[in-house]
Amino acid sequence: RAIMMLVPAGPPVDSVIKDLLPHLEKGDLIIDAGNSYFKDTDVRARDLTKKGIYFLGVGVSGGEEGARHGPSIMPGGPKEAYERVRPIFEAAAAKVNGDPCVTWLGPESAGHYVKMVHNGIEYGIMQLIAETYDLMKRGLEMDDDEIGAVYALWNKGELNSYLVEITSHIFPRPDEKTGKRLIDEIVGVAKQTGTGMWTSQSAMELQVPIPTIELAVAMRGMSVFTREREQASAIYQPAGKKITSGHDAFLKQLGRALYAAMIITYAQGMALLVVASAEYKYQLDLEAVARIWRGGCIIRAALLEDIRAAFRIKRDLPNLLLDHDLSQKVIEHQADLRQVVSQAAASGIPAPALMSSLGYLDAYRSAWLPDNLIQAQRDYFGAHTYQRIDTKGTFHTIW
Repeated sequence: RAIMMLVPAGPPVDSVIKDLLPHLEKGDLIIDAGNSYFKDTDVRARDLTKKGIYFLGVGVSGGEEGARHGPSIMPGGPKEAYERVRPIFEAAAAKVNGDPCVTWLGPESAGHYVKMVHNGIEYGIMQLIAETYDLMKRGLEMDDDEIGAVYALWNKGELNSYLVEITSHIFPRPDEKTGKRLIDEIVGVAKQTGTGMWTSQSAMELQVPIPTIELAVAMRGMSVFTREREQASAIYQPAGKKITSGHDAFLKQLGRALYAAMIITYAQGMALLVVASAEYKYQLDLEAVARIWRGGCIIRAALLEDIRAAFRIKRDLPNLLLDHDLSQKVIEHQADLRQVVSQAAASGIPAPALMSSLGYLDAYRSAWLPDNLIQAQRDYFGAHTYQRIDTKGTFHTIW
């Protein structure tokens, strides 16, 4: 027998498993299709395996539309258990050119880990889009209909993606109560379920830099401090100045900057998957991950075809920024990203995710970084030692 759970992460999952166990026999299968923390999935899998019960941790992405028309499904756990339910999952999953957006990803918590990173990338892209909205609204003083039209136009080109598409639908939507645009009646506080925070925590544990994603998590936290931000706004006026460069020229730069930052955000997420796969012995096929993200899921985008191609050419690619085609796209768009970041800084309009994306790019492409000074400081105050360029070994100086 196979039993699927879709319940909130944490204690509810353990509660349902506890209630199920008296009714189960060896060989039965429990499927957790919620957003469970991957380390919890590993513990549950080990405990249930001892009882002879199979356990699959399955990430599911697609929201309401995915529930009706097919989601992206990310299963992890024993492969023989997945094979038992594979026909059901393939029938339920979204299809791209007839190809179901589901595949077995790896053992234990591989599925939930991939879904966690998916959500981290989602956080980053949503924050980037929100910053372009702010730059159009406060920087160019555009109205909602004009802004919505820009996203609709962007979605017809290289930025084609689910998140840009739904953004174009949001701005013209009227509020039934007031007749105004609904977007302007929504309180500016963004909540979170924990997957973005878990992505940041895991990246820190594995020492993988994902600054755009971490910044997106932090900005949701910043949104909660409404009263403090209002007080600070009164002290540090003006909050934002109009962007003085040409309207149409800036919009073109803004779209190209968003595209570069999106590539960089995907690069950070996939780089985390590379390291996690080795650390946790998932043996992830990142080409397959990109393939099943092309349909059904929230971060589906035309860009994923390029990402899939990059991992098809080089399966052990450590970072998408090293891929020939994607690196050329970033090079072609980086001047626009620099201009947008510069304009945002000069105008006093916050664009921290765009800035973090640029900072990540500049750090990653720098053959030399000033961390020799940091190590010297650590040795000065804490005798943490250092290594020399000209000689092997570990050294300490009485500064």
